[in-house]
Amino acid sequence: MSLDADPIANPYLTGAFEPVSTEVTATDLEVRGELPTSLRGRYLRNGPNPQFSPIARYHIFDGDGMVHGIDLADGRASYRNRWVESRALLAERSAGRALYGGLSEFVFPSPEVMEEGGMMKHTANTNIVRHGGKLLALMEASPPTQLSDDLSTVGEYDYEGTLTGSMTAHPKWDAATGELHFFGYSPFPPFVRYHVADAAGRLVHSADIELPRAIMMHDFVMTESSIVFFDLPAVFDVEAMMAGGAGIRWEPQHGARIGVMPKFGTDADIRWTDVDPFYVFHFLNAWDTSDGGVVVDGCRATQMPISFGDDPPPPSDVAPLLHRWTIAPDGGVAAQQLDDRPGDFPRINDRIGGRRNRYGYVAPLDPDHAFRFRSITAWDFDAGTSQTYDYGPTASAGEAAFAADPDGTAENDGWLLNIVTDLADDTSRLVVLDARDITAGPVAEVLLPQRVPVGFHGNWLS
Repeated sequence: MSLDADPIANPYLTGAFEPVSTEVTATDLEVRGELPTSLRGRYLRNGPNPQFSPIARYHIFDGDGMVHGIDLADGRASYRNRWVESRALLAERSAGRALYGGLSEFVFPSPEVMEEGGMMKHTANTNIVRHGGKLLALMEASPPTQLSDDLSTVGEYDYEGTLTGSMTAHPKWDAATGELHFFGYSPFPPFVRYHVADAAGRLVHSADIELPRAIMMHDFVMTESSIVFFDLPAVFDVEAMMAGGAGIRWEPQHGARIGVMPKFGTDADIRWTDVDPFYVFHFLNAWDTSDGGVVVDGCRATQMPISFGDDPPPPSDVAPLLHRWTIAPDGGVAAQQLDDRPGDFPRINDRIGGRRNRYGYVAPLDPDHAFRFRSITAWDFDAGTSQTYDYGPTASAGEAAFAADPDGTAENDGWLLNIVTDLADDTSRLVVLDARDITAGPVAEVLLPQRVPVGFHGNWLS
């Protein structure tokens, strides 16, 4: 069940993106340097890894989910990777070939395949989180998929029948209450639903959010008091998608707006403010101000920085830049650019989520590649300074997850974990940097037993 040579040339199926075909379990991995003794837990990272050659144009968001897990304890490390076995992937395995198209070219499966695997493939390839004692692999167009501790697939999870629709790949965990706040969007009304699960993982609140049109809402933010939605004009066209065209288009003529709503609120509680159009895939954090306002940090692009279907690729000058939005109590919005270096995949110490953070971490974009990261920038926002560590000229890195030091007291007491591939020899390693001084270089590097393709998001589970 390996991926054959791709019959449709695509840069997201070669080089650093080339899928791997084997599931591996390996222990006692080679460690260069010394893993901190208090770094005990598991680093999980999700990403697209198609098992079969695509039958249509392949989009970077299409591939079957594959979770890579690295366990660390007592200075030792082990690794395993497993496909997220969606119903659609199981149907394809039975057929021995791909049966579904994707975001660049939708293909209707046969009625028999649709009955077995659904109309669209729920790849669960974007993120993986732990909440309420469950591991949940996420993609924003479907319900979560529950995994076992050994990363085998349990199946789609709907919160004991209480979750209707999809779940964002970017839920927000409230460290003070243990709650998980999230939303789901749909190309059909209601276009957005907001949800809250309590610390035990029970869905305790849901509310439909009224939007004028269906949009791709990838992320949102949470503060101690509020939920903030960004209604940005990446618009769905279901008819075009069903005809094999671009299902998501950038249509700035519809305008953009920012909505602030109390936690556990409903659509009636949202205060919307119109803003000039832009797009954000990922936010860094948000917090309340002393006068009742909200501050939001995120990576802002002048338009959606990726294309779908036959749409031409966006120009290079639309790459995301770190920005700050200050939303006044009366709804007024002031925007400030914080950095002139393109970057994305922003992260913080998750224990600070929804509260004012001093430190943040952003992956700078390689200016010569559309989706390549080879360094990490650590920000001290109080001092207005940053430092950058480059993993190397032949490196392909991803999002750095923050692993808090259980013995630490400061916000940045901890480590940044990142899977880095050396394109010169196709080897991958887990790089551990001290978050307090990333320029000092790796504290430790764990050599992985196989190359890990470029992926999306992951987390450190202590």
